[in-house]
Amino acid sequence: MANLRVHRVAEQMKKEMSDIIEHRLKDPRVGFVTVTGVDVTGDLQDATVYISVLGDEDKKTATLEGLTKARGFIRSEIGKRIRLRKTPEIQFKFDQSIEYGSHIDKLINELHRKDD
Repeated sequence: MANLRVHRVAEQMKKEMSDIIEHRLKDPRVGFVTVTGVDVTGDLQDATVYISVLGDEDKKTATLEGLTKARGFIRSEIGKRIRLRKTPEIQFKFDQSIEYGSHIDKLINELHRKDD
């Protein structure tokens, strides 16, 4: 029962987080960001938000800095949108799975080319 609630909160946070970043943040450092997932602890105190950023390493670093600086604003917006006793603390991390998948795809294509 508790796991279902944690999952629901995580999914709702993902949806709201995407909307807030896309429509409410005005920081020019924050570029094209995709929220790929949210992990919330069982006690709903902490949330890790996984993001993917379009661009080079400098763009990724700048985006992470912008999001980290806006963390308080984002948290208060989440608090307004989702009814919880306490809004989780937010931490941003890059989602490596997309890059990893792209790397694997590139390796597979190279193997196919060598076979031909």
